Amino acid sequence: MKRLCIAALVIFPLSAVAVSYPVELEQELNGAEVLASTETIDRDMAGLVLQNFGKGPVECTAVFRNGPEMPRTRRITLESGESKPMTAKFKRDVIKLRVKLTCEPQ
Repeated sequence: MKRLCIAALVIFPLSAVAVSYPVELEQELNGAEVLASTETIDRDMAGLVLQNFGKGPVECTAVFRNGPEMPRTRRITLESGESKPMTAKFKRDVIKLRVKLTCEPQ
């Protein structure tokens, strides 16, 4: 019983380290069949996972904004049925993240 209590006390601080911040995703898909889902990776890192459900390739651009820092722009081309992540690392902790996603079918 004593070991169980010690194990619970050791695990408890690790669960308090979970990272969470609000993310606003603005999408301009222009007819592309793309599913985008956001991820909070770390206190200063964010991700976006894109899945192409269309019949042809799609070119996407994502602009990650974290307050006063310079926006981070990522570009990717997705083939039909493909899924790829996009990430951005910031110099400061993310308090609120804004992502603008623009996709164009090719």
